[in-house]
Amino acid sequence: MESPPKAEPTAGSYLLILSTLALCYYITSSLLAWYRLREFNGPFLSHFSYLWLMRTLGRGSMGERFAAANQQYGSGPSSTIRIGPNELITSDPEVIRRMSAARSKYARSSWYKLNTIDRYEDSMFSTLDTAAHDRLKAQTAPGYAGKDNPDLEGDIDLIMAQMVDKIRTKYAARNPSDRANMPLFDFAPMAQFFTLDSISKVAFGQEFGLIRQEKDIYGHIDMLNEVAAPVVVAGAVPYLRAIIGSKLVLKLAGPKPGDKRGFGRIMPIAQEVVNKRFGPDAKDKDDMLGSFIRHGLSKRECEAEALFQIVAGSDTTATAIRATLLYLLTTPLAYRALQTEIDRGIRTGRISSPITNAEAMEMPYLQGVIYEGLRLYPPFTGLPFKVVPSPEGDTIDDKHVPPGTLIAPNFWATGRHRGVFGRDADVFRPERWIEATTDEDGQKAAEMRRVAELAFGYGRWGCAGKTLAFMELNKVFVELLRRFDLQLVYPYRPWKSFNYNLFLQSEMWVSVVLREGQGD
Repeated sequence: MESPPKAEPTAGSYLLILSTLALCYYITSSLLAWYRLREFNGPFLSHFSYLWLMRTLGRGSMGERFAAANQQYGSGPSSTIRIGPNELITSDPEVIRRMSAARSKYARSSWYKLNTIDRYEDSMFSTLDTAAHDRLKAQTAPGYAGKDNPDLEGDIDLIMAQMVDKIRTKYAARNPSDRANMPLFDFAPMAQFFTLDSISKVAFGQEFGLIRQEKDIYGHIDMLNEVAAPVVVAGAVPYLRAIIGSKLVLKLAGPKPGDKRGFGRIMPIAQEVVNKRFGPDAKDKDDMLGSFIRHGLSKRECEAEALFQIVAGSDTTATAIRATLLYLLTTPLAYRALQTEIDRGIRTGRISSPITNAEAMEMPYLQGVIYEGLRLYPPFTGLPFKVVPSPEGDTIDDKHVPPGTLIAPNFWATGRHRGVFGRDADVFRPERWIEATTDEDGQKAAEMRRVAELAFGYGRWGCAGKTLAFMELNKVFVELLRRFDLQLVYPYRPWKSFNYNLFLQSEMWVSVVLREGQGD
């Protein structure tokens, strides 16, 4: 009796086996991912996939959505919740400070590689080497702080004067009845022209000239509008993040000298300026680049830092200016209170023309306005993940956090922390900063400032350009409100704003009238 023929494996059977193995692997890995951070609450999908995180990042309002998730899944104002298989986000100021303290064992994650501009050299913000970061920060700190640049404030005043003059001559009506004869003014791009011209003047010794031409000459803003969303969404997934931040992808798709717009257009400018400073006939200068060179930065390091300043020193500060001005324009009591403080300061000789940084620091209501804007609308809402140290891990909210876990600050939620700012933390109310100073030991006001300034990072990882940003903020509102009365044209739709780490903002239309005594 013949035995039945053996069945030969078919392509379909191989496919079934592979599919079964893949399904088993997915189920096992999902269970392991869930188990690892099982003590932390969060959206259902975040426990075993990146779908929730990618969807949240892709909707153009990530800061608000992370704050809403904190409220829904957290245990209070200081909460740490899960947003991915290996990712947490925290609104606890103490946890954020602990991660960023000078002696912290937390390290940067691969997220920082997404900020690489120069494929040949890491900047202070993109390097993952903690020792290299600390060295660069020590070498660049005097330049960023203005200690080695006596003309820093004068450079900002020069660019401020150009912006004020452009508004006065092109957009400002001489009186309210003359508004109909003047064009409407889109303040959104002008804020960025101001910060870009300021940082280029400080970094390169010559401004780009965007205010004069009232144009995005190098296509920097257009470039950000195109690449921000896909890079931020793809960067949420670790293996995609590794690909995007690789030297190969930077070489193939990153900016390069000769590009028609964006960083590639700016690179030759930075290279030319740096080449002159390192040339045989170079002369030492008391500016930011001169400070970098004197403190030991190499030619390539100077180019990398100069390029990164364009983003770090312009987009975030422009957002802070726009958002704070929008809060003022939609809060008449605050607008008039600030204008009254400005007028009083001018009458009593406590405000020069232009106002000095030192004078602005002595204006309590102005400082309240600036800090209120920063806490309510932090200009950066990205996920600068830090890696929980090995082998001990950490403990947060009495829960163990395994080593290798990634944790990021929840900037939007931290700025609305009711335990720090009060039950009306969602309200723009600059007076809270003046009220806090009545505390006998000053502890309340100090803690409020410390939490609001987390928008600039903290400790080892704090923003090096913080001094420059505050100088611009200290000046811009005084110089605008002393000369002009501004009114939103479309209060029901004050601007277009999309949030992908940074903010892409446009169409902030205002009507401008010269204040009495400010004509030619």
